[in-house]
Amino acid sequence: MSDHPQSSVAPAAVPLSDRIDTTRPHSARFWNYFVGGKDNYEVDREIGDQIKNFFPGLVDVAVAGRQFLRRSVRHLVEERGIRQFLDIGTGLPTADNTHQVAQSFAPDARIVYVDNDPLVLAHARALLTSTPEGVTDYIDADLYQPEAVLAQAAKTLDFDKPVALMLLGILGHADDFGRARDVVGRLMAGLPSGSHLVVYDGTRTSEGMIAAEKAYIESGAVPYYVREPAQIATLFDGLQWVEPGFVRLTEWHPDVESATVPADVDAFGGAAYKP
Repeated sequence: MSDHPQSSVAPAAVPLSDRIDTTRPHSARFWNYFVGGKDNYEVDREIGDQIKNFFPGLVDVAVAGRQFLRRSVRHLVEERGIRQFLDIGTGLPTADNTHQVAQSFAPDARIVYVDNDPLVLAHARALLTSTPEGVTDYIDADLYQPEAVLAQAAKTLDFDKPVALMLLGILGHADDFGRARDVVGRLMAGLPSGSHLVVYDGTRTSEGMIAAEKAYIESGAVPYYVREPAQIATLFDGLQWVEPGFVRLTEWHPDVESATVPADVDAFGGAAYKP
């Protein structure tokens, strides 16, 4: 394993600029707009504003998701002793990314980001910062090739020690939930005992959220499906829950920050560990 931050991004056969589609909304850019970022295009802002007009609660989901990332990473570091993170579906870098949060509490933390989106790839250098004691890496890979993801991540992470697998706001893109469950199972199978799974996704818990899902899909973006919390919770089958289990994001180890979004936000999340 490397002692210094490095990139293992695979070279693209197609020029990066040609891989970025600005003609239809994209989830990473759309979410970036909702959390106040600048890495988005007019097409993303248009559908964002359209949805905000009839369902401003989707902005709360985006904000609550970032808050959950911060709280879950801090909890895993401080309370569970985790020092390694595999963050798949990285999204566009904003403030308080996984490596920044983890290394602020444990400077020796090692983080591997995984994404195959060209715009995220273009911003990978922003993710490749690290404390001198730790390591941050980025790999250009596909969630649906879990064994390949694990093989590349093993170049940076020590699979003899626990790893936190982070899947934040990404599995809603799976049109086949059975396939999503299979991928999560294969990823966790490749991680050692004591490893943790952390998941959050938007949920089918209000008429507004269901209408937002419909509008987003009709925009031409890659679909994102909101599901019942009980269904998403089955991703953790075979694992042991970290209290309080799979709950609304505002109920998972709440703090002062989490009180800034409505308590009934349409997103659930949780963490569990591999015995």
